[in-house]
Amino acid sequence: MSLLALGLNHLTAPLELRERVAFAPEATVGALSDLARQPGVNEALILSTCNRTELYVEVEPGAETVPQRWLLDHHRLTERQLDEFLYRHADNAAVRHLFRVATGLDSMVLGEPQILGQVKDAYQAARGAGTLHAPMERLLQQTFAVAKRVRTDTRIGANPVSVAFTAVRLAERLFADLSEACVLLIGAGETIELAARHLTESHVRRLLVANRTLENAQALAGRFSAYAIALADLPQHLAEADIVISSTASREPVLSRALVESAIHARRRRPMFLVDIAVPRDIAPDVAEVDDVFLYTIDDLRQVIDDNLRSRQTAAREAEALIDMQVEHYLAWRRALLTHNPLTGLRRDAEAQRDAVLMRARQLLANGRDPQAALEFLANTLTNKLLHAPSANLRAAAQRGDTDLLRAAERLFDVDTDVDAGAKNAKVEKDA
Repeated sequence: MSLLALGLNHLTAPLELRERVAFAPEATVGALSDLARQPGVNEALILSTCNRTELYVEVEPGAETVPQRWLLDHHRLTERQLDEFLYRHADNAAVRHLFRVATGLDSMVLGEPQILGQVKDAYQAARGAGTLHAPMERLLQQTFAVAKRVRTDTRIGANPVSVAFTAVRLAERLFADLSEACVLLIGAGETIELAARHLTESHVRRLLVANRTLENAQALAGRFSAYAIALADLPQHLAEADIVISSTASREPVLSRALVESAIHARRRRPMFLVDIAVPRDIAPDVAEVDDVFLYTIDDLRQVIDDNLRSRQTAAREAEALIDMQVEHYLAWRRALLTHNPLTGLRRDAEAQRDAVLMRARQLLANGRDPQAALEFLANTLTNKLLHAPSANLRAAAQRGDTDLLRAAERLFDVDTDVDAGAKNAKVEKDA
């Protein structure tokens, strides 16, 4: 069996391609089921966020190329369109990659915490689709434990930096005093909620929240003293916004060029700053061509993000060392799981002998034998049965001078004997 990680992210692929390869949340379970049905695929997990799409799969020997072929077919892409942007990791490298992703070490914003929640969402989707079994189930549980320990034992999250935070920082740079600004948030997910929290802390003058489902917008707006509107009402309110931050799961743009041009006209050419942190994009790319409109996509946040990296570099190195150790722990467990382990047969045989002797002891009690005698029978008989095969094999090993087996027995049973002297004496007796 091989564990593979296959994907692309903000470092390897342009935004246009990431949009094409992204999985909508409502389509993920179906995609997982289809992936797990492919020949040679035993387990599957799909992680799809604004910055990355990744497949984690366990495959049988010879099926290593199946996940990539499935990804191409699923999104109707050719190998030429996708291959140069993909990264591939196997076994220990795949485990290390997942640990780094979950701890934010592979994120656009180093150490950002949102990705862990997205990995947990991917895990729940895979569980719901029934595409996880023992190896990857254990891997995900250990991933969550590693991420928690990195947060606890390092200062990777000491400064509140996330994509949402970075978007707000950009807004602050573009509009010097947020206390004079009206900000429109489009969406009601975790990223927008984080942006609302940061904006509230910056004392923004007015906050609007727009969402396709008005009830969700109202729930979010209520937590931040904001005003909620339905997405359908954007044409009536867009002109009020000095700054727009958008992050929805829409497959199509929610702000068109015509809509923004109309808003700019109503604002009498006062500038608007639009920050689109959604993948696929919420704001049509040609909006950037409109005069007095300044459009920033998630890739444009990179410069702002770079300003926050330096304070986290030491913590990142500490996290990498911790991850290396935890990778080996998981691989050791995986090797034990996938390798024939005599412990299983030993325990099964011991339990069978225990049950047989216990049944005989109960029969003695039922026939009126003294309980003390029944207990002695149980203890003596069980001891003899459990030690019979090891005793016979060790006696034979001593007679033929097999010190390797005798030393292994010392370690296995935690006993201290003079192996060399015993083996020598046994050999003398045999020769005599």
